[in-house]
Amino acid sequence: MIEVAGVRFKRTGKIYYFDPIDIDLELEENVIVETIRGLEFGTLKLLKEVDEDSIKGELKPVIRVATEEDENINVENRNKAREAIIICEQKIKEHNLDMKLISCEYTFDRSKLLFYFTADGRIDFRELVRDLAAIFKTRIELRQIGVRDEAKLVGGLGCCGRATCCSTFLSEFSPVSIKMAKDQNLSLNPSKISGICGRLMCCLKYEQDGYECINKLMPRPGEIVKTKRGRATVMDTYTIQELVKVFYEVDDGKEVEYLDISDLRRTREFNKTFINESKSLNVEEYDESELVELERD
Repeated sequence: MIEVAGVRFKRTGKIYYFDPIDIDLELEENVIVETIRGLEFGTLKLLKEVDEDSIKGELKPVIRVATEEDENINVENRNKAREAIIICEQKIKEHNLDMKLISCEYTFDRSKLLFYFTADGRIDFRELVRDLAAIFKTRIELRQIGVRDEAKLVGGLGCCGRATCCSTFLSEFSPVSIKMAKDQNLSLNPSKISGICGRLMCCLKYEQDGYECINKLMPRPGEIVKTKRGRATVMDTYTIQELVKVFYEVDDGKEVEYLDISDLRRTREFNKTFINESKSLNVEEYDESELVELERD
């Protein structure tokens, strides 16, 4: 087992492991660490021991606890990055490039200036890089990001009225699929299940494990089940309440009843007459390619 220091460079960024060496560190302290990009300013988020086999490659060291001078340099770097955005946007217009500048940042030692942008396709920005390098006198790097990363950097409000999860607490994007929306009985209308990034909402993932657990016990609409009163046919299910709506065949028609899933039993004998779900539900039709496009990789 070896001791590692977990450092985060952005508010909702990933936590990276570093070697604390013999420095006395406390959580939430700002530190200076060595990275492949050079020196970086970050915040210490955890101190723990991990299995040496779980560490890939050599751990970079924590150089020191950030001093007041380091804090001032970090603030100055942020201010200079804002100025660099204005200049870069002007140069993008001059070169008539079809790209949208999202963010910019300096490394702590100002050995590199990074620009983040979005674009529909590949962009030839070689001339732009030359111009920026001549202006800022440092190494320039342009990185094309996706719409999800754009939403994470820019932020905004979700359909719930709160700040987007990705810009407040999510450090990584989890895979989200159309199957999750179907399992949760949500409308398959893309405008209702997609976030401000245009992809499926991250919050579909939060309750998926619970839905999968309950759905394994739930009968499907059209299925025939056994109850205390005898044979019944499932009309609808309510996953959150763990209720099943069934009807009984009586002399003068049908009688509807709501039952807890513990009050019915599914049998192989009765399920031979299972009715296809698509015939028993009025499901709206949508372009399948449009739905697949929303899924996260």
